[in-house]
Amino acid sequence: MGFLEKFSTDIGIDLGTCNTLIYVRGKGIVVDEPSVVAVEKGTKKVVAVGAEAKRMLWKTPGDIVAIRPMSDGVIADIDSTEKMIKYFISKVISKHQLFHSTRMKIGIPTCITQVERRAVIEAALKAGAKEVDVIEESLAAAIGAQIPINEPAGHMICDIGGGTSEVSVISLGGMVVTNAIRIGGDKFDEAIVKYILSVHNLKIGQQTAERLKIQIGNALPEKDKAIEKMEVRGNDAITGLPRRLEIDSVEVREALKDTVNKIVELIKQTLGETPPELAADIVERGIVMSGGGSMLKGLPKLISKETGVPVILVEKPLACVALGAGQAFDLFKDISNDRSLYDNLND
Repeated sequence: MGFLEKFSTDIGIDLGTCNTLIYVRGKGIVVDEPSVVAVEKGTKKVVAVGAEAKRMLWKTPGDIVAIRPMSDGVIADIDSTEKMIKYFISKVISKHQLFHSTRMKIGIPTCITQVERRAVIEAALKAGAKEVDVIEESLAAAIGAQIPINEPAGHMICDIGGGTSEVSVISLGGMVVTNAIRIGGDKFDEAIVKYILSVHNLKIGQQTAERLKIQIGNALPEKDKAIEKMEVRGNDAITGLPRRLEIDSVEVREALKDTVNKIVELIKQTLGETPPELAADIVERGIVMSGGGSMLKGLPKLISKETGVPVILVEKPLACVALGAGQAFDLFKDISNDRSLYDNLND
């Protein structure tokens, strides 16, 4: 073990569109908060970060603005992202530790550009990290889900985050096939907002749509289960006056149908591009699902029904990327050592 490695603080970060999770080696998940920053308009001074800032979304006075610095899995506001990372890190690591040596590994979607990738690294460096690396979200999720990725066998992971969905086939520590789209939990919420506006002429906020999704949202009806209902409040699109409306789970499923189908098609596309030998492994082992979006009721069953492949929802779907990013420091070092051993044997 080198000097830097011995005295470094290793951190894994899931810099998500909806939530930021931070894993610290030896401590586990130490931060799990909304990716929201509230700042003063003129001075850009940070007023609140995380859960406190989320409560301010769409409710702030004129001189304060609450923003989500991440959009579709990438940085939309680099300055606010840097402040957000710095704030979360300062909650768990002292300035002395940060200055001494902090290594960060951050989960990123495979569909982002090189410019967007550099923006993530730059934000982490400005926040105080001494060494920054990125890891594909589905690979990090697979590690966090305890999938034995270094085996010579095919494993499929489907990670549905707030801004992106990523499906990958992994074997021998690398991604053989991967596909990603900028559709996730946020698009579920937007679909509900649009549906209620178009069908009921009622304008609701995204937080109300999120509550509908979590409480009565579903991708597939459950047998022998009564239709669930929930009351929502918003503004009438015609009169502008406040109004209440009761929405049921059938309507929410209808609202989500098109968005859910795009994720199902992404999985089918990835399965179709998978080499036959690895596809055989996946049929036997199943598709592993992670990310907050995978928690939509009935989604694993719908995917299994549409693909004919078993689907397993991980125990902690929200934490997988952060856990995997942090654990990747040791895992890839071990894989590298294994490969060097094989190289020596072949010399």
